[in-house]
Amino acid sequence: MSFASPLFLWFFLPVVLAVLLIVRPSWRNGVVAVASLFFYATGAGGTTFLLIACMVANYLAGARLEPGGTRTDHERRNLLVAVIVFDLAVLVVWKYLGFATEQLHAIASVIGADLPVVHLALPIGISFYTFHHISYVVDVYRGERTALKDPVSFVAYIAMFPQLIAGPIVRFREISDQLPQERTHRLDDIAAGFPRFALGLCKKVIVADSIAPLVDACFATPADRMTFAVAWLGAIGYTLQLYFDFSGYSDMAIGLGRMLGFRLPENFARPYSAVTITEFWRRWHMSLSRWFRDYVYIPLGGNRGGTALTYRNLAIVFVLTGFWHGANWTFLAWGLFHGALLVLERRFGWHSAPDSRSRAIVRRIATVVLVAFGWVFFRSADLGTAWTIIGTMLVPDFAGLPEAVASAATNQRIALLLIAAIVLFLPDHPVTGPFIESSRGRIATTARVSLMTVGVVYSAILIASGTFSPFLYYQF
Repeated sequence: MSFASPLFLWFFLPVVLAVLLIVRPSWRNGVVAVASLFFYATGAGGTTFLLIACMVANYLAGARLEPGGTRTDHERRNLLVAVIVFDLAVLVVWKYLGFATEQLHAIASVIGADLPVVHLALPIGISFYTFHHISYVVDVYRGERTALKDPVSFVAYIAMFPQLIAGPIVRFREISDQLPQERTHRLDDIAAGFPRFALGLCKKVIVADSIAPLVDACFATPADRMTFAVAWLGAIGYTLQLYFDFSGYSDMAIGLGRMLGFRLPENFARPYSAVTITEFWRRWHMSLSRWFRDYVYIPLGGNRGGTALTYRNLAIVFVLTGFWHGANWTFLAWGLFHGALLVLERRFGWHSAPDSRSRAIVRRIATVVLVAFGWVFFRSADLGTAWTIIGTMLVPDFAGLPEAVASAATNQRIALLLIAAIVLFLPDHPVTGPFIESSRGRIATTARVSLMTVGVVYSAILIASGTFSPFLYYQF
């Protein structure tokens, strides 16, 4: 079930909100937990058992990981390692086993052997709920938060439908104080969350879905028909499509969380206004960056072990970041590309903010262009396609658009692409989502009213006509 589907918008969400408003406070986490499991099961089907199995294992481990109990530090550490290995094993088997057996099959075929290739259905959201489980057990083990004794509250945290499928990745320390059994829930929460949800809905349905066919046509162009114009149109189009799709999902998730009575962390902060790749990662998918910082980069030593170890740690983090997104060499290449850029910025001191406006403009343009090159790896079906597109982007020609791309480049899509491109030129503040949600100024009020009337109505018309598509991050 997608946030941008008639079933969710016109049946599921209204029913859940109505029930939350009428039940007693002690039942509200139960309503969220049951509704979230139902929401997940409608899309995951039989693989729902994996989510349940992981929740049972991590919940039972949590109470045994708290410091100060009867277990020694050595016993707690062994248990922590065991439960993390279990979580990662589930992720590796269901997400990466098929990819690994494909590589082994290809290698074996060189010597005439025939190894089987395993194909498993990828459970939606598995990368996200795996990271939520690891955050829970690590935060409890460190003594930063106490374990949840109430299993219903635990399920409400892990399976909460706004963030279950595609984030934001909510570290346990960020939400533990919001999970008491008798949680407050008011009409004010719904009133505050709905404009944020409406913003995300408009980003997704009106912008991202509208330019998606154009982007698909560009990336589907055969190598012998790829031109400079097609390559750049595809790269820029996907740079905008992915931002409006994923930031739209995050806005919807944060708005839904607020309507349920929770405050989820921000995930985007004008990333295309960054003047360095380092700053870009402080603004793009911020919840993922924070997770890797707290649970991988800092435990590896961060930047405390000298220059060489800092570079090593950055490389490890971005190899993992790449493969976390998917089992494909293209994601590894994308992660290595960003890791290399971060190392180069540190090596030459480019990670600091520029000292003049003119340099800031130049470096902002350079950052966006480099990010767009990286997105080519991220979007391409294979490395061959990615290298073809990147190579064509570097060699100008005067060829036009092939027929398939030209037919997809309708006036409406080009107009929306140009409107979406305004995000590349906006200042780094204010960030639109929090501004619309919390500001009481005239501009914010006008934006809220417009989103909740014209924006929502137009989005509903597009959804009813069947023009919406799944969120891009559902595949991860």
